[in-house]
Amino acid sequence: MQITSAMKMVSAAKLKKAQDAITAMRPYADKLTELLQGLSASLDGDGGSVFAENRAVNKVLVVAISSNRGLCGAFNSNIIKQCNTLVNETYAGKQVDFVAIGKKGNDILRKKNTIVANHSKVFDDLTFDHVAEIAEFLMEQFTLGNYDKIELVYNKFKNAATQIVMSEQFLPIVSTEGDASKAADYIFEPSKVEIVKQLIPKSLKTQLYKAIRDSFASEHGARMTAMHKATDNAKDLRDQLKLTYNKARQAAITNEILEIVGGAEALNG
Repeated sequence: MQITSAMKMVSAAKLKKAQDAITAMRPYADKLTELLQGLSASLDGDGGSVFAENRAVNKVLVVAISSNRGLCGAFNSNIIKQCNTLVNETYAGKQVDFVAIGKKGNDILRKKNTIVANHSKVFDDLTFDHVAEIAEFLMEQFTLGNYDKIELVYNKFKNAATQIVMSEQFLPIVSTEGDASKAADYIFEPSKVEIVKQLIPKSLKTQLYKAIRDSFASEHGARMTAMHKATDNAKDLRDQLKLTYNKARQAAITNEILEIVGGAEALNG
C-alpha cells in the first residue's frame, strides 16, 4: 500500500507538468496541421510535395507509441490491441512493419512483427530536437518509397482517468480537398515551393511531438489512476485482514478465559 501510494504521488507530480505541456502545445499543433491540410489541397504538380503523394497502399509503417514502464493499467495493452487490429483487419494481407517508441510496446510487438526501429530512449530526454530526428527518419522512409503509408498509434490525453486510443495518418498528408468548408485560397509569400519545403517538415515534426507528448501525459494519468485503485484495494485488504486477525485473537482469548474458569470450577467442586 505504501509503495502504490508513493507511485501515485510521483505520477501525480509528473502529470501536472506533462499536462501543462500538452495543453499549451495542442492549439498550435492543431492549427499548424489544419493549415498544412489546407495547403496540401492547393498543391499542384509544379508546387507539390512528395509528402502529399498518394500511392497504392501495399507497405504500411505503424509508429506504436507506448511507455518504458508498466503499472499503468490498460495503457499499453490498448496500444497493442489497436496495432493488432491494423495488422489483422485494416491492412490484412499487406506488409505492416513497426517503429516502436516505448519498451513495453517493443517487447510485445517484436514477437510476431517486424520492428524497423526502436526509439524508446526518447523518453529519457523528451525534447523537440530528439523527436525531430525520429520524424526525419519516417519522412525518409516515405520519400524513398519503402512505405506507402505511415500511421501513428498513441493514447490521446483527455483527463487523468481517460485516455483515447488514436490511429492517426502521418504520411501521406491528409488533404482537405473536396471539403469546401475547410479549403482556403492562399496567397504565397515568398513562394509556394519555398513554403512547402519548410512548412511541411516542420508540421510533421510537430505532429509527432504532439502525439508523443499526448502519450507521455496519458501514461502518468493512467499510472496515477491505476495506483490510486491499487492503494484502495490494499486498504480494503488490510482492513479485512485486521478484522480477521482481531476475530481470531478475540476467539483465542475467549477460549483461554473459558479454560481458566472451567479449571477453577473443577478445583472448587
